[in-house]
Amino acid sequence: MRTLISTAFISLDGVVEAPGGEPGYRNSGWTFKEVEFVPEAYAIKGQEQEESTALMMGRVSYEIFSPVWPGMQEFARYKTLPKYIVSTTLQDTDLVSDWGESTILRSLDDVAALKRTEGGPIIVHGSVELNHALADAGLIDRYHLLVFPLLLGAGKRLFAPADKDAQKLKLVEYEAYSNGVQKQIFDVVH
Repeated sequence: MRTLISTAFISLDGVVEAPGGEPGYRNSGWTFKEVEFVPEAYAIKGQEQEESTALMMGRVSYEIFSPVWPGMQEFARYKTLPKYIVSTTLQDTDLVSDWGESTILRSLDDVAALKRTEGGPIIVHGSVELNHALADAGLIDRYHLLVFPLLLGAGKRLFAPADKDAQKLKLVEYEAYSNGVQKQIFDVVH
């Protein structure tokens, strides 16, 4: 059984929208505009690349990442990993040709089947709607969160507002940095 890890930059009030400067959001770029850069706070990103054996994302995140990440040196390892894009609308002809092996999954059942295969961790970047669906279906095993000391108010949130039973998490690693960012790693208690 493979481990599915959701990783996110998240404000203290749960917003994950446009942390890197994506257009269309009032506070776009909040991770670098509002908080002092401290390299050690981002060490987890290199660790994730080394430990991951595949990437998963929804269509919107794929359309944001695929034109940019293949050419970025800081994401070079991701270029070599298989990518799984969960989408009911994306077609094979929409996939970029310079980012390695990419497979479109059409349903959460396809994600569950992928998790049952042999192999290492699969990491989910971005993908708010996909995260909501995966969490509600009980498919996420771990969260890697970099929590920023910001209240952003409106914006897309990592966790769905669905009325559901409590989900227990186990804190397995944490660290606080001089800029107020906190690393929080939680295992989902199934």
